[in-house]
Amino acid sequence: MENFAASVRQAEVALRDLFEPTPLQKNDHLSAKYGAEIWLKREDLTPVRSYKLRGAFNAMRKIAGGAQGHFVCASAGNHAQGMAYACRHFGAKGTIFMPVTTPRQKIDKTRIFGGDAIEIVLTGDYFDQTLAAAQEFARAQGATFLSPFDDADIIEGQATVGSEMLDQLDGPPDLVVMPVGGGGLAAGITRLLAELSPATRMAFAEPEGGASLREALQTGAPVTLPHVDNFVDGAAVARIGALPFAALSRFDPAQVYLAPEDRICATMLEMLNIEGIVLEPAGALAVDVLKDMPDLAGKRVVCICSGGNFDFERLPEVKERAQRFAGLKRYFILRMPQRPGALREFLQLLGPDDDIARFEYLKKSARNFGSILIGIETVAPENLDQICERLEANGIGYRDITRDPVLAEFLI
Repeated sequence: MENFAASVRQAEVALRDLFEPTPLQKNDHLSAKYGAEIWLKREDLTPVRSYKLRGAFNAMRKIAGGAQGHFVCASAGNHAQGMAYACRHFGAKGTIFMPVTTPRQKIDKTRIFGGDAIEIVLTGDYFDQTLAAAQEFARAQGATFLSPFDDADIIEGQATVGSEMLDQLDGPPDLVVMPVGGGGLAAGITRLLAELSPATRMAFAEPEGGASLREALQTGAPVTLPHVDNFVDGAAVARIGALPFAALSRFDPAQVYLAPEDRICATMLEMLNIEGIVLEPAGALAVDVLKDMPDLAGKRVVCICSGGNFDFERLPEVKERAQRFAGLKRYFILRMPQRPGALREFLQLLGPDDDIARFEYLKKSARNFGSILIGIETVAPENLDQICERLEANGIGYRDITRDPVLAEFLI
């Protein structure tokens, strides 16, 4: 029986019809920061700016060479774009189901990659509805449904990331850090490295609000998370795939590192501002969790940067969340006396580096007091602590709602 590494190598050779190996780049900034040899596998530089093209291409080439099939998927992002690109390459027919709420930019980009080879169907307000419609359509049409991660050929295609990485290094890495959503990429790379580089250690990065692998490893089987934070949309998966989990079940939950969504934003800005590298939230996961990993010094570490499909219209949100994580921006509800001069007195409590970024009266009908929503930016976290001390000393009631999930959602 053909071993996994040999089949991955065949997939990699076939993949060269589409694009050259993505770069593996030593990053001097991160290497200096962690006292290690940090390499970035730049999957954000594939033709569709993510690794998803690899799995879709590999699965399609195995069905009548891709050309004769009718392929269906459900995706609002990278998997849709990867399948669309592969459909155009093979001249295959593709039907891509996307939620009605999918941003126009993602729909247009998918259409550009697929051209006349694909049809896009917008259905469902939520992804589960979209997925059910796509699977029912595939059954009715006798078409092939391409799972984004729970498919052996998809996993094999994603493993070509690891095959390229080993060819590009002059020796095996000590550690490979890979992001996890549904688990297809991690399943493929870990299985390959088990054959070709068994001494290499593995670590996994999941968003804190979508830790389906960590939960499955702790439970001993895949479980469906009751709630998922969708900010890291490329990895916010409520349930790890069955096939990926079969490949990953041997790992310890301690090897899974959880990245807070706000901290991911800070990492995205760091890579953009210092390195000029545009990463989507899922693409920044592996770099972000380096902060949590002990004993990196002197090690050769490869981080898989899984994608760069970032909509710059989200940049203000990313900056906002990064500031909140760093403690440089906080939101308060103030209880202010309704009398002349009260606002002036409050403003005098601000320091020279404090800036009002949001100001809104929430209640104007109170006879003696009114509520004000105020957002304050500054240059050092301790400045905001000092503001709180001055508010208390001056008898101004306040409530910090920066990390209150309910109030922040409705007021901020």
